[in-house]
Amino acid sequence: MAETPFDNVEAAHEYVRLLAEAVRQARGEVAQDLAEAQAVREARREEALRLVAWKLERLEGQLESSRHLLNDLRRLRRLLLGEDPRASAPRGDRDDHDDHNEPWGA
Repeated sequence: MAETPFDNVEAAHEYVRLLAEAVRQARGEVAQDLAEAQAVREARREEALRLVAWKLERLEGQLESSRHLLNDLRRLRRLLLGEDPRASAPRGDRDDHDDHNEPWGA
């Protein structure tokens, strides 16, 4: 059976991280488009782009929350399985939020 981004917590965490990165890039592009619409005084386009920017901001926040939850689940799984959290991923592959000094990834 083919592996999907949701076969395990680590894969889901990576998928959400990549999705959040894409949303951040889209927010930057929308900000540029919004500035252009403001410069040429396209009121309707500007209003639509403001709505898009707001929706992307909300989505980015939800994805960040999801990353924290998935990180907590990874840590709990490691704890329950008796794994050493530092041994599970090379330093460069670890997520910024996977702080081993914080017990719940806060």
